[in-house]
Amino acid sequence: MTNRLCEMLGISIPIVQAPMGGATTPELAAAVSNAGGLGTLPLWTRTPSELRQQVRRTQELTSGPFAVNLNMEFPQEERLDACLELDVPIISFFWQDPYALVPRAKEAGAIVMHTVGNAEDARRAVDHGIDIIVAQGWEAGGHVRGTVSTMALIPAVKDAVGDIPVIAAGGIADGRGMAAALTLGASGVWVGTRFLAADEVAIHPYYQQRILTTGENDTQYLEDLFCEGWPDAPHRVIRNSTVLQWEQAGRPKPGTRPGESIFVGYSPTAGDLTRYRVHTPGRYTTGNIEALSMWAGQSAGLVKETMPAHKIVTNMAAETKGVLKGLSQF
Repeated sequence: MTNRLCEMLGISIPIVQAPMGGATTPELAAAVSNAGGLGTLPLWTRTPSELRQQVRRTQELTSGPFAVNLNMEFPQEERLDACLELDVPIISFFWQDPYALVPRAKEAGAIVMHTVGNAEDARRAVDHGIDIIVAQGWEAGGHVRGTVSTMALIPAVKDAVGDIPVIAAGGIADGRGMAAALTLGASGVWVGTRFLAADEVAIHPYYQQRILTTGENDTQYLEDLFCEGWPDAPHRVIRNSTVLQWEQAGRPKPGTRPGESIFVGYSPTAGDLTRYRVHTPGRYTTGNIEALSMWAGQSAGLVKETMPAHKIVTNMAAETKGVLKGLSQF
């Protein structure tokens, strides 16, 4: 399944594991890379020391390439420097413009990716030297950059950027979705929700079980609900009691939402968790897990079983080949 994207990234299967802050482990990222895809470490909240530990651990587990994702809503200069010191080959930027950091990353020899939600932002990213565009559709889980569906977004972005490789993100959890993305002009796919059911993921067992039982109608796009710590950042989550209580209260703005000061959980790394905290329920989070932010895309309706990450990659690649072969008769 190799193509120009694979050649640029040094992979054999054009599947990129989405960052999934709070859920990804070095074991998960390495397993995806070892299977021929591209694993990604979301290290934008880590101290430079913690970042180095995570990168070195991943390097111990795989000889393949992997990416580090940096969220530009927050300062990332020190973390970028730490990545480049450790020869991280691929830097993935998200949210705000990364253009002040792009030259530094490219001068160090890194491939640079950036996530966008519309064609104009994609065009501007290419003008600023971005090597690969991640086009994220509205169906995606977690934090969502735009409001256009993947089906409409991918061809629009591809038309805007020409020969620059485009990775399709949002709503893709199996080979059917991957085949569709490729036929729309994408060179690869960015997969998050499916990997929440990987054996190596670090989320709470209740959260993972909810992924397996969530239907395509059971997630909700929210402009500013789970926003303590990251305001004005639209996102998609599994509907839960927090969403329901907020709706019953008339969807009030931050500052007037029901139970804002109530602690509903505890994390060994993040401390006490209020109801609207931006937090991924981890393996060791305690309390009312159901009330916390459980990020998931609409593709959750396609996720029915857990399995090792390498099997997710190889199964998706094999199914994609089968779908495309079937289409060749037309």
